[in-house]
Amino acid sequence: MSLKSIIVPTAPFEGQKPGTSGLRKKVKVFMEKNYTENFIQCYFDALGSKVENSTIVVGGDGRYFSKKAINIIIRIAAANGVKKLFIGEIGLFSTPAVSSLIRSHKVLGGIVLTASHNPGGIRNDFGIKFNIENGGPAPDAFTDKVYELTTKIKEYKICPDLDCEFDKMGTFKYEVDDREFVVEVIDSTDDYVNLMKSIFDFKKLKSLIRGSGDREPFKVLIDSMNGVTGVYVRRIFMDELNANQENVTRIIPLDNFGEIHPDPNLTYAKDLVDAVRNNPQYEMGAAFDGDGDRNMIIGKSAFFVTPSDSLAVIANNLNCIPYFEKNGINGFARSMPTAGAVDRVAAKLNKEFFETPTGWKYFGNLMDAGRLSLCGEESFGTGSDHIREKDGIWAVLAWLSIIEYKKMGIEDILKEHWKIFGRNYFTRYDYEECDTEAANKMMDHLEALLGDNAKELVGKSYTSESKTYVIQKADNFSYVDPIDKSVAKNQGVRILFEDGSRIVFRLSGTGSSGATVRMYIDSYEKDDYVTDPQIMLKPLINTA
Repeated sequence: MSLKSIIVPTAPFEGQKPGTSGLRKKVKVFMEKNYTENFIQCYFDALGSKVENSTIVVGGDGRYFSKKAINIIIRIAAANGVKKLFIGEIGLFSTPAVSSLIRSHKVLGGIVLTASHNPGGIRNDFGIKFNIENGGPAPDAFTDKVYELTTKIKEYKICPDLDCEFDKMGTFKYEVDDREFVVEVIDSTDDYVNLMKSIFDFKKLKSLIRGSGDREPFKVLIDSMNGVTGVYVRRIFMDELNANQENVTRIIPLDNFGEIHPDPNLTYAKDLVDAVRNNPQYEMGAAFDGDGDRNMIIGKSAFFVTPSDSLAVIANNLNCIPYFEKNGINGFARSMPTAGAVDRVAAKLNKEFFETPTGWKYFGNLMDAGRLSLCGEESFGTGSDHIREKDGIWAVLAWLSIIEYKKMGIEDILKEHWKIFGRNYFTRYDYEECDTEAANKMMDHLEALLGDNAKELVGKSYTSESKTYVIQKADNFSYVDPIDKSVAKNQGVRILFEDGSRIVFRLSGTGSSGATVRMYIDSYEKDDYVTDPQIMLKPLINTA
């Protein structure tokens, strides 16, 4: 039977502007009549003629409303001339897996259904983001185009009678408007697992986890926080590396993440931190967020590795990973708010270094041009040029590779690193769901201190806890992409001090309601690298 598409009249919704990583709103907003349909239609309209006979990857972290959204996407894709969709079994794909599939299958792009580390469930958040042909997040130019279309949309195309089950693998063919439309439901993990096996030495990692003749088993605890990485942890760590059930926790994906906040940090991954702290057998703990692109690393007794330090240590030890031994090492990069630990590694290794705005999309051009191998953000994101997204599981496998090669524990590896490079003491304060007008007013106040007025700030000193900071520079960070020369302005207010310390204020684009104000504190110490961070940072925090 041939199915027919129809045109449905609609009207614009306010506020469908994608943030740093797509459009995020409360689930009940996406459930409003035509809200999701409008946004998906504008995505296809923004693609223009590329949609005809294209192939697109669709999936996400399995949060509430995902299945309904996938059905909407299937019906609208069919009506807009898409030839084929790759969908993960029961709709599951981690964000890194989507990037990998786009690249390995050379398709037009992907639609990722996630609000990343934000809470899930009917009372919480849902999100839709778009990835492009290189596997990375859509650039500003594309998402701006989508947003412009959402302000003008009058109709969307849909094939209302197309019903496709995606709870089991298989290839399903339909005739829509006298053309073939195919949905291929595939194993969520196969492509990604094969990629990881081509990057790391799984035989050595298996020997580390299970132990060998001269080495006790290295005991890890991996927490998927009820997010999508559960299916990948089972495949990689249990099936491939022979980890035991006692090495993993919360590996069943739940649509509300078990009513927890799936954000891998010391606050929200407290169960993992307590388990590792209270059990001296655990030598490493790792946690992932809802969609699998973020990670947290802790060592024995819950010794915390900041994302900035994690990036720097991996950068200084890429020779431990076969992928880089084979392909070589290009440059390093970090987002502007991230502490500058990797900067010194780049200088030592004589590698090109880039400081970019927050958002993984800014790393993609550099990778595609062959100028970037490794990058990271202070928001628990680390990754390399194997895909165009940050990648939590990749980061954990990288750490295990370093531990296996150096035959050292995590704390000892960090102390060795600090002894060579010094230490960036770092913390971040998040003020969430602030009144938007008040948050903008605060940023306007800071902006007024910049520009022509910044000259008055330079040389001004602030003293706290008997420590004095002298302002060297103050600006609102802007970035010119060295590849396509595009410009990103107003990326965060920076106060830079003469001793290398920094304070950064910025509004985040990853919240679903209100405004999120982030305050970043970065203090560099060449010699004193073992003092409690809160003691070291208190004077700068007071100053901020």
